[in-house]
Amino acid sequence: LPAGPYILPGLIDAHVHIESSMLVPSAFARLATIHGTVGTVSDPHEVANVLGMQGVHFMINSGKRVPFHFNFGAPSCVPATSFESTGAAITANDIRELLEMDEVKYLSEMMNYPGVIYDDKEVQKKLEYAGAAGKVVDGHAPGLGGEPLRKYVSKGISTDHECTTIEEAREKLSLGMKILIRECTPAQNFNTLIELLHTDPGSVMFCTDDSNPTELIHGHINLLVKRALVKGHDLFDVLRAATLNPKRHYGLENGLLQEGDSADLIVIDNLADFNVLQTFVKGIKVAENGQSLIAPVQEETPNRFHCRPVSPTDFSLPATGSEIRVIEAIDGQLITLSGKAKARIENGFAVSDIDNDLLKIVVINRYKEAPPVIAFVKNFGLKRGAIASTVAHDSHNIIAIGTNDADLAGVVNLLVKHQGGYALCDGSDEDIFPLPVAGLMTNADGFEVAAKFEALRQKARAQLGSSLQSPFMTLSFMALLVIPELKLSDKGLFDGKNFEFTTLFI
Repeated sequence: LPAGPYILPGLIDAHVHIESSMLVPSAFARLATIHGTVGTVSDPHEVANVLGMQGVHFMINSGKRVPFHFNFGAPSCVPATSFESTGAAITANDIRELLEMDEVKYLSEMMNYPGVIYDDKEVQKKLEYAGAAGKVVDGHAPGLGGEPLRKYVSKGISTDHECTTIEEAREKLSLGMKILIRECTPAQNFNTLIELLHTDPGSVMFCTDDSNPTELIHGHINLLVKRALVKGHDLFDVLRAATLNPKRHYGLENGLLQEGDSADLIVIDNLADFNVLQTFVKGIKVAENGQSLIAPVQEETPNRFHCRPVSPTDFSLPATGSEIRVIEAIDGQLITLSGKAKARIENGFAVSDIDNDLLKIVVINRYKEAPPVIAFVKNFGLKRGAIASTVAHDSHNIIAIGTNDADLAGVVNLLVKHQGGYALCDGSDEDIFPLPVAGLMTNADGFEVAAKFEALRQKARAQLGSSLQSPFMTLSFMALLVIPELKLSDKGLFDGKNFEFTTLFI
């Protein structure tokens, strides 16, 4: 092939929650287009859990203010489960209203797979409304197989981005599902699944799901394209996964360099380095040589936050046994393991055990006053202090992990004061990165956001001693009940395999 440069279709992220970038949609577009992304298939269920329909419309309206193809879905599971408290709910009637909008392209990931399998009436209505609107339904079924999977797929659910093994992906492909290969800090599945591009190039797409700004400043879908090419995959199979397949599956409007198409294209230097030189969206040059040409947009800052300050005694936990269940975090994965350990007990209270890396984890309802729910987590490796966040999928209550109750109270109160963000407390040393939009996002420039978040991440590792690659990102998924095995909500410790609450003390 000639040396280049080359003109190629613009890239599409086939499943992403814009909120996880910590950027409002208009700011996300400024960063993503630098790397050749011209559009996304975006599920706004994070902000919907906080603000409901107001949040969905906020995302749509923000996206309209810049040249970019934001293809939003109707959030199917708000709340994701009945085992947690959210700031709002999206009903079946709300879903029908959203699906009638041209801006809403699909029904977002159906995380309530038990509701699908056991014919929950509200879930069935949502699926029927999607069918009546002629819009596809995204899936979310980690580890599901056999007859339950066949029932799930028979309801018209067409994709899955939760596969962690090649065997799981192949079973889902055999039933007609499309597989979205996901790669981001908390869920790295690219190396495991990329061989599907050899066998099923028409049924594979690329996605990031939850990408933080530190990742986005370095690259986006272009990095997955480059990695696939380095592994020797056919150029056109790779480009299909990043452009054609999502367009066809979701009925998107992004152009593919065909006559009459929207002029959504990128210019790259060569096929080896795959450096994006220019990006065009709808015929407008939006990025060149690593610089955004999209003007910043100032957005409103809607939020929902009703939570009182706490004291260290709020985290006192009377010991009712000597053995506890422990959430075992896994670096680079959303899944956790369910372990057991001997509790450290002082004066009749269970406390953090730094020597054995058994730390208190707490979740506090941020939408109304309620006492904290307390459990223990392993593998964060904190030696001192505490970290906390209002980014806590999917309900986005306050979640915190700490080595002592004083720092736990300090870090939670920092979030209460600023009404959301990522925070760290180590005695008198307090640090916070505020997120004024729903406690999830900010209007700030993406590079500024990345720098602040990276500084906080490094502080949690260097000063507090966390051994995780990205402790704040991992923390944000410790309340995600729809991902097994053991998680914590504001209502209690949750067994994700049996989909029911369980006890802390055994």
